[in-house]
Amino acid sequence: MTHPFELSQEIELAATPEQVWDAIATGPGVDSWFMGRTELGTSAGGPAHLTMMGHTQQATITAYEPGARLATRGAEAPDGRFMAMEYLIEGRGGGTTVLRLVQNGMLGDDWETEFEAMKAGWPIYLETLRQYLIHFTGRTPSVTAVFRPGAGGPDAVWKIVTESLGVTPDVGEGDDVRLPDGSAGVVYYANLPVNLGVRTGEGLYRFIHSGTARGDALVLGHQNFAGRDEQAAWDAWMAENFG
Repeated sequence: MTHPFELSQEIELAATPEQVWDAIATGPGVDSWFMGRTELGTSAGGPAHLTMMGHTQQATITAYEPGARLATRGAEAPDGRFMAMEYLIEGRGGGTTVLRLVQNGMLGDDWETEFEAMKAGWPIYLETLRQYLIHFTGRTPSVTAVFRPGAGGPDAVWKIVTESLGVTPDVGEGDDVRLPDGSAGVVYYANLPVNLGVRTGEGLYRFIHSGTARGDALVLGHQNFAGRDEQAAWDAWMAENFG
């Protein structure tokens, strides 16, 4: 049984409308702050596909107004489930821009859990977008995405993650951390027991704990703007710490 939903988020960014457009309406731009790999066309009717861990979610651009509005709609499942996205860009004085996103569609039987997960997940991605525009704008990263099902409950997961970063589970924004490879970083977003964002001189990391009807999972996303592919290293870290 499907259920309709809608959620909206808004963020003010220290960037021009043109910079924000490049970050949300081009494949390399989206890859710099979101997850997986994105393929975006340049007009209504073009593709808006997201590929992550070998699976591609297909979507189509339904509105394309450079510098102002981008809308997409995903393919509809046999049971009627689908998702649609709309990004609205508004330039403000002083070189800032407000980005508003609206996500809507139809969810499945576990719609409440799915909705809460999306609601909790968008803020860290929008803050990652802010960090990208401030520190790495215009650069294209190597993208790592690791999904570990059965990672454990939030207390156990965050104990391992924070210990690996040299901090405690009461970590907060602005705290210094050290990545397993020895590189230094700073926390740019902290909302435990849900998610944690870390910035280094070369990249952006997100650790996200997801608890659903299908069980607990840990998701790692990493944009490395030095261009190094670290998929194997993070796969090994997940296997070592979470079986």
